[in-house]
Amino acid sequence: MRLVFLTAIGVGGATLFGSLIGFLVKKIPKGFSDLTVSFAAGVMLTASVWGLIIPSMGEGSVKETLVSAAGVMLGGLFIGACERLIPKLRFIAGESGESGEADSVLMLVLAMAIHNIPEGIAAGVSLVSGDISGAVSVAGGIALQNIPEGMAVIPPMLAVGMSRKRAFCLALFTGVSEVVGTFLGYYGITCFSLMLPFSLAFAGGAMIYVIADEMIPIAKEQGRAGTYVFLVGICLMLLANAVL
Repeated sequence: MRLVFLTAIGVGGATLFGSLIGFLVKKIPKGFSDLTVSFAAGVMLTASVWGLIIPSMGEGSVKETLVSAAGVMLGGLFIGACERLIPKLRFIAGESGESGEADSVLMLVLAMAIHNIPEGIAAGVSLVSGDISGAVSVAGGIALQNIPEGMAVIPPMLAVGMSRKRAFCLALFTGVSEVVGTFLGYYGITCFSLMLPFSLAFAGGAMIYVIADEMIPIAKEQGRAGTYVFLVGICLMLLANAVL
């Protein structure tokens, strides 16, 4: 229970920590933020494969491999469906009374909260596998990615005239969604242990979709530097898995 709580606070708190940095820094250098995302992409990719997908395959039989493959594909499809759902929820931003740029900022916050839930689920599911080093890798990669996300979301909210208190509460909301996802992932799979292999692969597929769709394009914008930092993230996690 303590490990689950610490993991939930760690992945959710990283977003909040990043948002506090966002209050202190008026303008975050885009290059620095993008390179951080590039590094986190390498970490998360390794953690997804090593900590989630490979354990989901068990002994590697054809049946187990097919279950894992189905989980990876459905995990990616789930995140894709969530992305398509976000524009249909635009009325939520409209209810706040804001308009124009403020609408866009609120939609950004909503999108972050939605995609944080499966990340939290991935962290929670990884704990059920019993592979502590793999679980630490998954949670660490997610937390590392959440810091620049938290940093990036604050300046736009302040720029459209939102109060610091409201901006902080919205940033806190995105972090809490990840905490909720962690507990859902852990206790949901604990209650249905037969679903563990599929759930591990599902969480891995969800994370890889986010990496491929959102993070790698950001890394490519930084040219070779982004690619090298991405590779550094992969190598660091390989070394961490060997040591832990």
